[in-house]
Amino acid sequence: MRFPRRTALCFMIMVVHSSQATLNLNLESVVHPLILREHGLAEEDPLRQKRAVATNSAAAEEHTVDTEIGFENTSFLEPPKAHLNSLSFPLQGNSAGQATHILSVAVTTVCRPSGNEIWCSGETGYKWPQEKCLHSITCPEHDSSLTGHRCSCLKGLPSKGPFCQLQGDVTLRMSVRLDVGFQEELRNSSSALYRSYKTDLETAFRKGYSILPGFKLVTVTEFRPGSVVVDYEIKTMTPSLELMHRANEQVGKNLNHTYKVDDNSFHVVNNNETKLFAEPKTILEGDTVTVVCENEILSTNVSWYDVKMGSKIQNSSRFSVNTSVLNNMTSVSHLIIYNVTRGDAGEYICKLTLDIFEYWAKIKIDVKPMHISAKEETKVMCDNNPVFLNCCSVTNVSWSAIEWKQEGKISIPGNTETDLGSSCSRYTLKADGTQCPSGSAGTTVIYTCEFTSTHGARGSKNIEVTFTSVGDNPSHKGGVHEFLRHVMEMSTVQSTTGNSLETSKAQQQQANLTITPDPISVSEGQNFSIKCSSDVSNYDEVYWNTSAGIKIYQRFYTARRYPDKAESVLTVKTATREWNGTYRCIFRYKSSYSVVTKDVTVHPLPLETSIVVDPLEATVSCKGSHRFQCCVEEDEDYRVTFQMESIIFPAAKEVNGKQVCYKYNFKASSVPWCSQKVDVFCRFTNTANNSVQSPSMKVHLVPEENIACQDPIIGAGEPEKVVQKLCQFSDIPSSPAGPTGGILTYKCVGSQWKVKRNDCIFAPINSLLQLAKALIKSPSQDQKLPKFLKNLSISTGKVQNEVKSSPGSLGAIISILDLLSTVPNQVNSDMMKHVLSTVNVILSQPILNTWKVFQQQRTNQSSQLLDSVERFSRAFQSEGNAISSVLHPHVQMKSMVVKSGHPNIYEQSFVFSDSDLRGSVVIDTCQLEHLQPGSSVVTMAFPTIKTILAQDAQGKNFADSLVMTTTVSHNITTPFRISMTFGNSNLLNRKLQCVFWNFDLANRTGGWDSSGCYITKHYENSVSCSCDHLTSFSILMSPDSPDPGSLLKILLDIISYIGLCFSILSLAACLVVEAVVWKSVTKNRTSYMRHICIANIAASLLVADIWFIVATAIHDYYYPLNETACVAATFFIHFFYLSVFFWMLTLGLMLLYRLVFILHDTSKSIQKTIAFSLGYGCPLVISIITVAATQPQEVYMRKNACWLNWEDTKALLAFVIPALIIVVVNVTTTVVVITKILRPSIGDKPSKQEKNSLFQISKSIGVLTPLLGLTWGFGLATVFQGSNAVFHIVFTLLNAFQGLFILLFGCLWDQKVQEALLNKFSLSRWSSQHSKSTSLGSSTPVFSMSSPLSRRFNNLFGKTGTYNVSTPETTSSSFENTSSAYSLLN
Repeated sequence: MRFPRRTALCFMIMVVHSSQATLNLNLESVVHPLILREHGLAEEDPLRQKRAVATNSAAAEEHTVDTEIGFENTSFLEPPKAHLNSLSFPLQGNSAGQATHILSVAVTTVCRPSGNEIWCSGETGYKWPQEKCLHSITCPEHDSSLTGHRCSCLKGLPSKGPFCQLQGDVTLRMSVRLDVGFQEELRNSSSALYRSYKTDLETAFRKGYSILPGFKLVTVTEFRPGSVVVDYEIKTMTPSLELMHRANEQVGKNLNHTYKVDDNSFHVVNNNETKLFAEPKTILEGDTVTVVCENEILSTNVSWYDVKMGSKIQNSSRFSVNTSVLNNMTSVSHLIIYNVTRGDAGEYICKLTLDIFEYWAKIKIDVKPMHISAKEETKVMCDNNPVFLNCCSVTNVSWSAIEWKQEGKISIPGNTETDLGSSCSRYTLKADGTQCPSGSAGTTVIYTCEFTSTHGARGSKNIEVTFTSVGDNPSHKGGVHEFLRHVMEMSTVQSTTGNSLETSKAQQQQANLTITPDPISVSEGQNFSIKCSSDVSNYDEVYWNTSAGIKIYQRFYTARRYPDKAESVLTVKTATREWNGTYRCIFRYKSSYSVVTKDVTVHPLPLETSIVVDPLEATVSCKGSHRFQCCVEEDEDYRVTFQMESIIFPAAKEVNGKQVCYKYNFKASSVPWCSQKVDVFCRFTNTANNSVQSPSMKVHLVPEENIACQDPIIGAGEPEKVVQKLCQFSDIPSSPAGPTGGILTYKCVGSQWKVKRNDCIFAPINSLLQLAKALIKSPSQDQKLPKFLKNLSISTGKVQNEVKSSPGSLGAIISILDLLSTVPNQVNSDMMKHVLSTVNVILSQPILNTWKVFQQQRTNQSSQLLDSVERFSRAFQSEGNAISSVLHPHVQMKSMVVKSGHPNIYEQSFVFSDSDLRGSVVIDTCQLEHLQPGSSVVTMAFPTIKTILAQDAQGKNFADSLVMTTTVSHNITTPFRISMTFGNSNLLNRKLQCVFWNFDLANRTGGWDSSGCYITKHYENSVSCSCDHLTSFSILMSPDSPDPGSLLKILLDIISYIGLCFSILSLAACLVVEAVVWKSVTKNRTSYMRHICIANIAASLLVADIWFIVATAIHDYYYPLNETACVAATFFIHFFYLSVFFWMLTLGLMLLYRLVFILHDTSKSIQKTIAFSLGYGCPLVISIITVAATQPQEVYMRKNACWLNWEDTKALLAFVIPALIIVVVNVTTTVVVITKILRPSIGDKPSKQEKNSLFQISKSIGVLTPLLGLTWGFGLATVFQGSNAVFHIVFTLLNAFQGLFILLFGCLWDQKVQEALLNKFSLSRWSSQHSKSTSLGSSTPVFSMSSPLSRRFNNLFGKTGTYNVSTPETTSSSFENTSSAYSLLN
């Protein structure tokens, strides 16, 4: 309403009009005199006609029109009401003479301002309907109705009708007790005492109950003993509880005290408020009957009574009572009677009690027997002609199934034709001579038709069928070849013999069978096996079936032949109720059958996976409580308990339709601990005393002050807490199709739970998922599969729009296909059509966005789907030799059967015009000749699956063409080549690669692999590939990475291999040189430690380079040829490269120690221990931690190289960070060393030989560290996408020639090494050269004095231009120091 203080008047007009006129009521003419407005105020609201009615039916009709009028001033409210009361009815309308009449106009609702609000209340006799009271705010102290009834006042006028409604009259049957003695005269209605009591009581009643709304009359009906119980009836409108108590108080005050009214004995019975009905309407013996009691009174205090038994009904194995309040509007109580019998027929009462009010209703239940009519005996001749067995139900009810079973010495199955609507079923038998025994007058088999109603009733009829062999018929004797069947019951073999030679040979192969002797009795979920042995090793076939002739799927049993016997073992890993029954082990040799049977008893017990728990996890305050429940889909006689730690709690059973829940309300105060995480689970124990434990429920007990979020459904939670909850127990509305599946993930944000992730599964899909899980455990799963695939295809098509927004439902469909694809050994055309119809839906364009959720979560659903479809295609068998095809917008399939002799070439083409993609597959004749005749070659093409399959290992190569899958139904033992062409208009300027989808990569999640595939031709709009194996193929495209065949890649490979050869030779030479000159150059500790470091640097880099070559050999650029070897190579390359850097760090720290701690002297052994711990210990620790943290998730190495991963885990940082830190430390050390040498202080003078070694060390660090650091600096630059080729080339050059740098700068530049080598290999020549250099040193400065730069260097080192040559040692030392400094600074 536009004005907050507006006053509104709502009234109802009753109109009647005849057939001659069309209703054209001019409301404005009636209402206009009533519209009064204050001068100067805004215009009135336009009239709001709540229901406009127009008709020209054949008879006079009555209609109601609700109209609202608004006023700007409350003072104008009463005149319109008075005007309406003054009108005389009926009023004639102005549209069609006498044809239209207004019967009445009544004010129903008045809205008045109250403070800043508008209160709308009903006039006398009118109240708001129930739905308005429940969804609107009622006025304080105005809701005078019982809970759940209509209210009298609302805050604000609802935007949509209806207005207040007229209250109907109700008859209240009441009673009260008088504490006086009962006299027999009160039974006689004509006695004076009766009339006196009746008059006095009715007078008091009228005075007391006159305050009730719409009160009309009160009548005393009876007096009963029990003191004196007065029964009386009141006709009024439904009163409130408070008003009724007030009226009862008035009755006590108005009645003479001699009557001694018991004020607490007033009792009210109301029959008008309760609705009672039963389902099904026609009840058969054995049905599960549900009686529903509905009441608008919001109370769960409901009791049920069996009138015939005169007792209250309690929960038991046959009766279940469940009461709840739905939508805060209606109290609903269910009485469920299981397996109803004719003895349960009779009357039942539903009684709801609220204070003194009692609401009840009575229903009568009739139970009918099930009658099935059929011809009870029939004869069948085994001549392959059809014979029909017919069964019909006399009672026409809703049937869920009509099944046929058979029992007898022979098993002859037939075909069922059922019309559930007509309650009839026909079973067609076609028996031939191979199925009927000969040599007897006939064998009788009992065929049973069993009817099952939708509510569980079962009834059956037996038909005796006598089978007669054609040979037993005199007119056919001698004309038909006879066969032999042996049947053994419980290890007894019976045989019959024919007259032919074939039968005689078969009789010689007669076998004695033995079977597991121990009785087999298990519970659901347990395993069992049956071993069947034959004393004859020769047989043609061995198989198992049930007593009903249903053949057991062959995956459940094995057969093995020994020299003198044979055996078959039936193994069931997870028993279900379907396995309960009798099983036959059958050995067949030609036409001779040997059979032995075994009974298996399977006791009901829920599987762990079928127990649904709530909550999955919960946070409970130490003073709070939480309800735990475990639910199953069947109601069996289980003992259920809850267990937390060692404490066991009882469970309360609650039946909700088909679901049975066991609940326990846990109070945290009942346990002696707090601030602890515990597991809660429930345990189911069956009658066989076997038990199963449910999945655990995680409970976190926390102090109350830690709770931030609180919700009655989700529960409590701490800040940022993330919890998961099954969707069926969340606030998602339930579905008639069954419970919603999947999981909702919530996060506590602030004080509210927010949905973080929704993986709910729509009820129809969830039901199929549960059925699929049961199907793969069924003994006859292959027979059930075709119908299931059809249902899956239909259901997926129906929920296509819902799946677009439900990743959970999409994932469930993929899981169903994955489960079902493990079942079939053979798939026919109809089954394949249903599979591809389902795949077509989930690969359609609208659903591709849902697939992105899986890609973000890094799950393998896309690979799982492709694998499932491949399994179906490998099992596909075409009918006949024709080419089969299935064409859908998002998947196409074509296949061919390979003929014997010279098969035709296999060539299939696929075109998807919508996506501008095409492709073809060719397998030439010479390849097909290697296949078994009758094999099916199947190719499927997918235009959209490319977008959902994972990218390549580098994360930037992607498939942008068709994905084509080719499979063969039989295993291929020889190399097999296939040619494919991929057509795409987007192939220009792209680097292409032929690949297949390898399901074993990336921790079994799958990835693109190029092994065995290569490009044969590359055109402008197509690419031809050839592969030596079969699976799913496509082409990969990369925007900028070097292609394996590109010039840049070839150049880098050449540089790497040449550089590594030089590097390995140089490092080997360095180690040889060190070994040769070791004694000459390690005369002091500093020199000794320096050469220890240089030798280990060379050795570590040499081993690292060798492993680098190994890593290159075992990787083909995209995926490793041997993953274990690649992991080992990555580990050792990481370890030894780190060792190079840590030995450099050791070298630098040793130099720093010798310069800073001059007076401190450490033994050689301690220095060596520290050096080796630092040089090899630290790299080993880092390498082990890196591989241990990443390899379990298979993200240790890159997919395109045997080196540390960067894209997924940044494991490369375990090398880069230590290396860069060492480079920085060594550069800092070099700066300190130079500073010390250039500015020596007093006391900082090591010996001359020590100083010589220090210069060599500083020279080595100054040269080696920048080079190695620069190498990896360029390596970091190549990580970034789009980096220039120059960085790749420079990085490869520097990295490949590291060994040469070590030899030159770390070894040969050392003058002492040079001297030692010259002394070792040319002593006389070195003596001459040494004399010359000494002489030159005595007369000439190190650098030419004419050079200012040379003079500057000589002055820096304290040189004056000439040397004092008093001793050769001094001269030599000075020269060495000068050259070392020069080398260091340059």
